[in-house]
Amino acid sequence: MTVPPDDRTFRREMATAYRSGWHFIDLVTAIPHRGDSLMVTLFGEPILVAREEDEDVRAYRCLRKPRGAPQPVRCAVRYGMVFVNLDQRDHQLIEPETSTATPRSA
Repeated sequence: MTVPPDDRTFRREMATAYRSGWHFIDLVTAIPHRGDSLMVTLFGEPILVAREEDEDVRAYRCLRKPRGAPQPVRCAVRYGMVFVNLDQRDHQLIEPETSTATPRSA
């Protein structure tokens, strides 16, 4: 795949990716078929990138604990390249704020 050097959209997306904590893993052609996977180490953390049965590419952080299940991480495919975002703030579950109201009796 070739991209012309003057492609503004490409340069803008690459700048956004590097600035926002997204990291390039490999070309999407490295995992061409369903069930294919790729294991990489990024900043000392093992990351599994896999092509799922529905043809989507997903990434998982592999825990070192004996029975730890892989944790999904944000993954994006742009211009035939796979990017992951390991920023913990992007992966924390945010519980909705619950407000309790005490009804007034008349």
